[in-house]
Amino acid sequence: MSTTIRRTALDAVHRALGATMTDFAGWDMPLRYASERDEHQAVRTRAGLFDLSHMGEITVTGPQAVELLDFALVGNISSIGAGRARYTMICREDGGILDDLIVYRLDSGEGPREYMVVANASNAQTVLDALTERAAGFDAEVRDDREAYALLAVQGPESPGILASLTDADLDGLKYYAGLPGTVAGVPALIARTGYTGEDGFELFVEPQHAEKLWQALTEAGADQGLIPCGLSCRDTLRLEAGMPLYGHELSTALTPFDAGLGRVVKFEKKSGEVPFVGRESLLAAADRAEQDPPRRLVGLIAEGRRVPRAGYPVVADGKVIGEVTSGAPSPTLGKPIAMAYVDAAHAEPGTSGVGVDIRGSHEPYEVVALPFYKRQK
Repeated sequence: MSTTIRRTALDAVHRALGATMTDFAGWDMPLRYASERDEHQAVRTRAGLFDLSHMGEITVTGPQAVELLDFALVGNISSIGAGRARYTMICREDGGILDDLIVYRLDSGEGPREYMVVANASNAQTVLDALTERAAGFDAEVRDDREAYALLAVQGPESPGILASLTDADLDGLKYYAGLPGTVAGVPALIARTGYTGEDGFELFVEPQHAEKLWQALTEAGADQGLIPCGLSCRDTLRLEAGMPLYGHELSTALTPFDAGLGRVVKFEKKSGEVPFVGRESLLAAADRAEQDPPRRLVGLIAEGRRVPRAGYPVVADGKVIGEVTSGAPSPTLGKPIAMAYVDAAHAEPGTSGVGVDIRGSHEPYEVVALPFYKRQK
């Protein structure tokens, strides 16, 4: 049965710019516009403009919205302040990760609570279905708002100045992982200081009908600062350098947050009291296992040679397989191939010698390093 591919509100813009398009999670998305290396470097040194409208927005409202989210997700949602955001996860009953999420609290602190859950494009329907099912018995509404938003991101060291020229919103007072309603180039938007590149930047949630106007305004405002349009390819190398996990690579239903080294996102005690949440007992057991017998750890690998590791390649030491690459690519910033991999704890310490990656039968030497590979100077 054929599935119709979805297009964002900026599809015509991408094609006019000559973007190379690709099918990503059922969406036709720009992979690159020209050189992915140039796009990557623009974000690291100046600014890049992304279309992220494939992400999945789900709104949760109602008198028991926060109780529902505390039950459905592993995080302490009741402790999110008005105008703030939180990175969290939604897990199965067995503790396996269904998706990693950002939850925004949209209400002002007075009146009913309102939250927006942003899921990965490939998991948006799964998350929507899980939240809808888990809402049974709560006085709360789960609403699919994927069609209600286009999402643009401007990322890089020049992004605050570019955005400031188009809005009177208090960007200086906007903390990392916070959002505020405002107007950008005359377009009503939720302005969030979030991103997936390792740089300072903003994500702008707007109505799809305003997307082209906002894209053009940002393009013009950023022209003198070196802003260029950027595709999914450089977004992947940027997040890899920043050590940020990607669902389907570093995260999956086969792993719990503790297996992924992200047990900190699981809050067994929540502000609203002793809240049983989906997966709690399994995650308690996973936490105990991780303490008694550490699972494979997620590490960084930097190549000594030029061959690029890819997801699924075995990590080896002393002739034995000790792990597996989850993501790998050439790093424009480091000038060498890099990878993230899960490896046995005995080989996970930075500087561990004798570690290699089996690339088509050849064991290429790699240096074990702590993540992230790159951290911006603040």
